[in-house]
Amino acid sequence: MQNKGLVKLFALLFGLVSIYQLSFTFKANQIEKEAVELATNKIPSSEENYHAKRSREESNYLQSIANDTVYNMGIAKFTYNEVKQKAMNLGLDLKGGINVILQVSVKDILKGLANNTADPTFNKALEDATELQKNGQNTYLEDFFTAFDAIKGNTKLASPDIFYTKALDGEIDGSMSDDEVKVVIERKIDESIVSAFEVLRKRIDEFGVTSPNIQRLGTSGRILVELPGVKDVERATSLLQSTAQLEFWDAYKGEQFFPFLAQANETLKDVVDTKKGTEEATEEADDKSSQIDDLLGDAVTDSTAVTAVNPIFDLIRGQGYPGGPIIAKFEAKDKATVLDYLNRKEVRDLLPSEQRYVKFAFGKPEKNSELIDLYALVGNRENIPPLSGDVVTDARNQFSAVGKSEVSMQMNAKGAKIWEEMTGNAYAQGSQIAIVLDNIVYSAPGVTTGPIAGGSSSISGDFSLNEAIDLANVLRAGKLPASADIISSEVVGPSLGKEAIQSGTMSFMIALALVLLWMVFYYGKSGLFADIAMLLNILLIFGVLSGLGAVLTLPGIAGIVLTIGMSVDANVLIFERIREELGKGKGQVEAIKDGFGNALSSILDANITTGLTALILFVFGTGPIKGFATTLLIGIATSLFTAIFITRLLIDWYTNRGGKLEFATGITKNLFRNINIEFLKKRKIAYIISGSLIVVSLVSLFTNGLDQGVDFVGGRTYQVRFAQAVSSAEITDVLSDPAVFGSADAKTFGASNQLKITTKHMVNESGTEADEHIRQKLYQALVPYLEGISYEQFIDLNDVNKQVGLLETYKVSPTIADDIKQASLWAVLGSLIVVFLYILFRFKKWQYSLGAVVAVFHDVVIVLGVFSLTYKFMPFNMEINQAFIAAVLTVIGYSLNDTVVVFDRIREYFNEHTSWNFSKIVDVSLSSTLSRTLNTSLTTLVVLLAIFIFGGDSIRGFMFALIVGVVVGTYSSLFIATPVMYETVDKSNKKKALKGGE
Repeated sequence: MQNKGLVKLFALLFGLVSIYQLSFTFKANQIEKEAVELATNKIPSSEENYHAKRSREESNYLQSIANDTVYNMGIAKFTYNEVKQKAMNLGLDLKGGINVILQVSVKDILKGLANNTADPTFNKALEDATELQKNGQNTYLEDFFTAFDAIKGNTKLASPDIFYTKALDGEIDGSMSDDEVKVVIERKIDESIVSAFEVLRKRIDEFGVTSPNIQRLGTSGRILVELPGVKDVERATSLLQSTAQLEFWDAYKGEQFFPFLAQANETLKDVVDTKKGTEEATEEADDKSSQIDDLLGDAVTDSTAVTAVNPIFDLIRGQGYPGGPIIAKFEAKDKATVLDYLNRKEVRDLLPSEQRYVKFAFGKPEKNSELIDLYALVGNRENIPPLSGDVVTDARNQFSAVGKSEVSMQMNAKGAKIWEEMTGNAYAQGSQIAIVLDNIVYSAPGVTTGPIAGGSSSISGDFSLNEAIDLANVLRAGKLPASADIISSEVVGPSLGKEAIQSGTMSFMIALALVLLWMVFYYGKSGLFADIAMLLNILLIFGVLSGLGAVLTLPGIAGIVLTIGMSVDANVLIFERIREELGKGKGQVEAIKDGFGNALSSILDANITTGLTALILFVFGTGPIKGFATTLLIGIATSLFTAIFITRLLIDWYTNRGGKLEFATGITKNLFRNINIEFLKKRKIAYIISGSLIVVSLVSLFTNGLDQGVDFVGGRTYQVRFAQAVSSAEITDVLSDPAVFGSADAKTFGASNQLKITTKHMVNESGTEADEHIRQKLYQALVPYLEGISYEQFIDLNDVNKQVGLLETYKVSPTIADDIKQASLWAVLGSLIVVFLYILFRFKKWQYSLGAVVAVFHDVVIVLGVFSLTYKFMPFNMEINQAFIAAVLTVIGYSLNDTVVVFDRIREYFNEHTSWNFSKIVDVSLSSTLSRTLNTSLTTLVVLLAIFIFGGDSIRGFMFALIVGVVVGTYSSLFIATPVMYETVDKSNKKKALKGGE
């Protein structure tokens, strides 16, 4: 092998980088474990709401060390924030949390843009678009335009009764064509969705989740939100669906509250247990004394109280500017504490009468800082702002005459009148007006030019371009007339995540041990070298996942374990070719060289076809399935590197030192040697067997159907665990009572005391009220089986050790279920087309492509048939869902892997054995690759069985599909793909017909 030095260097660097990346994961886990222990020791389980209190304590501790150096590598130091950013992220199924898809109502936005018009054509188009959405893949806006064009007659979109309104004047006029108006409406819809997205992003920052994910899904108005590890699931769900609360408040000058802070601090000394000793307070006093003096100005202080504990002053980290609206600066982690102090009755009683309704609010964190500003807003008895955000008709970022970023804002007539009054007062008093979204002050501009009439304003300041864009989005959110409904949600309790990690780790270790032992058993010392390369492969996979910031899920772990099984394939191909070369009488060095060289084509073809199906899965998959595809893609790449280069490096090192390798053991030396099976003569028997299986499968599919999961039909699923074993049939009858759900299905899920309950009751209702109503009904119906736990205990998803009650919820609306089903169908069809084209490109003859696609179609139909025939009595979940589609695509890739290896050998033998007839070439090719086919299949099956048995309930059906697929795929590569290819070649001149495929 050439460039050995370069390979060694690359392998060393790659390995070190992987260890470097993974070290952050270990460090982050260590720190978070310490946080859990601190919270557990501080808050006993006897306290009310101890889960939530511990969660806050953990979060506060981690925030307190966010910018502290926690990892010193000698050559570099890292804060906790930096460590966490570099650590591997755990997905929802391993960590617990919430995953939702929100649908911003484009219909509501259109109504708002049309000023809630009563125009019959417009409203009929909205109704028709809603109907089109049920069976189409277009966005709502596209369907609205289609529906409007079909019925509009002489009505125009630019009609004063539709979009030519006062709010859109200047952007739309009556002379515009429908196509011109459509461009404007598309932009306004996009701006509204961006605003909703921005509001959600800001809210998510409040959860303290370490690795949140929020992204727009195309142009459909859908927004994906993933919050792994979020503790307060109820609050998260509520905040994600609540409408934006944009408000404008007059702001006090910060210095007006300095005396009040001093009084509050003294009052709180007697009532607050800060848990700080005198010694600690003394150490902090010197650092804070000058800061407090500056803050209080001429306020009288007691110099003898330097060592006293100051509940408020000890938390102050800075101050605002003279005449500005900022009272003081605090650390973000102390926000809740400070607001609690300032809103206590004994503290608010200290306020003078003119300030008694003051509203205290914090700003957003400063860039690259953990500090936040405290504002005092001019409140009132009703706590209602002088001006709400619904008066804003538009807002956008722009540049001033001197090139600085600023934000322009327009209001309607009602808002303009109040705005003129507010700005006049602020100008006269030299004060500011606070722009508040969801109780967070985003900006507090002053007024420099007197009262602002007409409702058009320009907000300037020391804005960066991104800050100006953010503020414009915030202002636009105030006029957002759309709701954001949860159309798909998955909530996983941390107890399930803990169990998933344990089961995933066990399946990983068992599968790894079995594969390592098998390779040594079958190939002896060379198998040991393959094992070393495989261990490096695993290190590289985890290193790349960590470096890319990918999310590790339970299917992702399954993908890694499956990669272990499939990575053996490359080594098996190489070792079998070396054994063949040794059998021809070649010397060890030459045989190794030719073995690696001859196996390369098959290895590349097999991995590329598998990689293509994994890529399609990555594109069409979501959540955990995307995690499976990610690890599979990474595993394919690293497996190629380790098998081709690292194994070769180790073997060359050993043989160059005089070592002798047999590439077999005494037991396996003569296995599969000198086999000569006439496969083609048995093809008619295979056709009968396969034909019978396909007919039975199709009959079952049309009569018995499939157990479609909520992914494909919509509904709600609840995973509930009981203290004792329960009857699924009995629970189904209880829940199907008309007084409960009317229709429900309960299935044993894993252990006999655990059920997966599915219902379509209120399937079209997506609000939190409907979710709560169904959970209440579920609890009431199950009370006799729950042994006395309360409703709060039943729904509590914060307990990491929870054993009884609700463990996971999953909801999919019918609309998105149809989309998921169609996307899954396109994923399967797309993979077949891509595979056909790749094999056509690689082998230059359509007969090869046809044989491969027929075999894959055969495998998919039989896998579907097995699920259709057995789902009613199998003791594990066999729903057809997104995970099943992932399994089908993996089966396609695996089946092709086998088939391509055989095709590669057929092509090779054309050149080597020119005197053989075509049937002999096919039979000998199949016989010579049989050792590799069975070895790889058996190894992969052992791995899949390990995951199936030990990998957890949630992926058992997924693994079963793969097991059936591997068995059927191995059979079809021998008895379907190659015979079909053989049949389609011109019988009079078969060899000439395929000679072009060299």
